[in-house]
Formats: sequence, C-alpha cells, structure tokens
Amino acid sequence: MDESSAQLVQPPGILRVLAGEDCFGEVRGLGVSKLEFKVAGQGSSGLLSLENVFHEKGGPARHLHLEQDEWFYALEGDFLMEVGTERFTLHPGDSLMAPRMVPHVWAHIGNARGRILVTFMPAGKMEDFFRVVTQANAMPQQDPALWRAHGMELLGPPLSLE
Repeated sequence: MDESSAQLVQPPGILRVLAGEDCFGEVRGLGVSKLEFKVAGQGSSGLLSLENVFHEKGGPARHLHLEQDEWFYALEGDFLMEVGTERFTLHPGDSLMAPRMVPHVWAHIGNARGRILVTFMPAGKMEDFFRVVTQANAMPQQDPALWRAHGMELLGPPLSLE
C-alpha cells in the first residue's frame, strides 16, 4: 500500500499530515514565514496546531489572547520569546506556554531557517485569523480591530531585532 492510499483508509477521527504539508493542502504565507495547519477545523472549542516555518527573522506584534492559551515548541532555529515580563530564548526541543490574558511577543532570531510548532487551546477564532492575514503574505496588520475581531488585543509592535 503506498502513502496516498494509506491516507484514504484511515478510520474516522485519525488525522495524518505529512511533513511539509498542510492538513487542508493549502499554502499560507506571512512574508517572513509560511504556515502549515497540522490540526485544525475543530471549531471554536477544538485545538489548532500549526507549524510556522521561517526563512527570515521576525514574528508577530505584541498581543494577548482573551480565551486561548498558546503553546510553543521550537523544532529548528532559535526564537526570542517575551511572556509577561519574562524573556526567554527557545532552542530546538524547548517549549513554552503563554497563558491567556498574558501579553506576549516572539520572533525567529536565527540566521538559518526556523521552525516552531504553535498550538492554541481552544482554537477559538485563530484559524480564521490566519486565513485572513495570510492572504496578504505579510505579517498581520497592526490594526486593533482586526485582532479584536479574532479574540486578541494588539498591544504593541513586533520585537526589534536590530
């Protein structure tokens, strides 16, 4: 049985996504990176897990989630993270939880490729947020109304990597 036919006979509830692929077979870009949904489509009470693959330095603006905890797991490269008043550098194999209602900001800081797994619990409106913002293939606009419409508060600019 080849790889493609193995996917067709999976029992309901099992989701297998191959390396470098998106669970919907879609392509999403944020300018400095691309997003691959790994677990999505679970509705507002489910889980959203995505792999963010960076080819340049950068990351999102400072924000907080009103209803989601956000978990990060560094796969490749280094990431500077600020959660509340704490600052961390994640290296491959390191993870970090950013609880809901706590301001955070992060960025890929290495010169090589970076990959980080990001999981939102519950998914809330995050899947829709990424579908909207990746249409421009740029980091999300710093438009407070856009972020608020998706259950977040925009609090400041991205990290300065100068």
